[in-house]
Amino acid sequence: MLNTSIKVCFLLQQTQGTIFPAPNFNPIMDAQLLGGALQGISCEKDVLIDILTQRCNSQRLMIAEAYRDMYGRDLITDLKENLSHHFKEVMVGLMYPPASYDAHELWHALKGVDTEEKCLIDILASRSNMEIFQMKEAYLMQYNTDLQQDINSETSGHFRDTLMNLAQGTRMEGYADPSMAAQDAMILWEACQQKTGEHKNMLQMILCNRSHQQLWMVFQEFQNISGQDIVDAINECYDGYFQELLVAIVLCIRDKPSYFAYRLYNAIHDFGFHNKTVIRILIARSEIDLINIRQRYKERYGKSLFHDIKHFASGHYESALLAICAGDAEDY
Repeated sequence: MLNTSIKVCFLLQQTQGTIFPAPNFNPIMDAQLLGGALQGISCEKDVLIDILTQRCNSQRLMIAEAYRDMYGRDLITDLKENLSHHFKEVMVGLMYPPASYDAHELWHALKGVDTEEKCLIDILASRSNMEIFQMKEAYLMQYNTDLQQDINSETSGHFRDTLMNLAQGTRMEGYADPSMAAQDAMILWEACQQKTGEHKNMLQMILCNRSHQQLWMVFQEFQNISGQDIVDAINECYDGYFQELLVAIVLCIRDKPSYFAYRLYNAIHDFGFHNKTVIRILIARSEIDLINIRQRYKERYGKSLFHDIKHFASGHYESALLAICAGDAEDY
């Protein structure tokens, strides 16, 4: 009975994305269709959307291999040459394996004209140990440099120290010690009161290394000790990107889909549609928990994610985002 329950839970976890493996999948036929769409006089963008947003990542990689065998060309290169602006970012982004896509986004966040701190926060605060290990390998392979070295050189202060800690991917897993929870909560409370460098180090060490199960207990003990929610305390006591990163860690531990719903809402409404953030989250979560994110979005903000994307984006870019987002009948 227990094994059956575990299998059911696993299947439920596996079906929270909006993109699934396509049935009756034929990579050679898809490669031919993509070749025709890209090689013609005018690029048939609807064909690209129909294929690339309706195949899971592993199928898209098989299509890219078939495309290379068929045309002797790289599909990502052809997409880049034939497309432009944000639509290109979506189509190209879909072609990266998850770890490579994270590495790609981190590289551009660190090495662009300005460091994109919010991108670093979104990725490093939300990924598991295994995901961090895989993205670091991909980063080294793609850019011939070490992710932690780049974080060290491109960021600073306690924000840098916390990112470096997260990038180690050494969070404890599945371990909880109730007797330590009150002790950790007291350390966090003191860190919010005194705010010395040593206290900041202790704060980030606990948040970056304790297991999720342990931190659930720590947050409850913090509430008992201080009469205040840990997020409110961090917001009152700290500022800047260090504060944003700490809050992101707490929110991701509590409910990752709610965190990404919050980030999407801000990206759509607070910054005049921050395209990079919307694209990154939709692609990265499309096979993981985008259905959950959509649910949290509608519960919290009243309107569906589908509705808000449709209101702010346009053209083939809009069509591609909506195809990834998907939606229920009442969202249209």
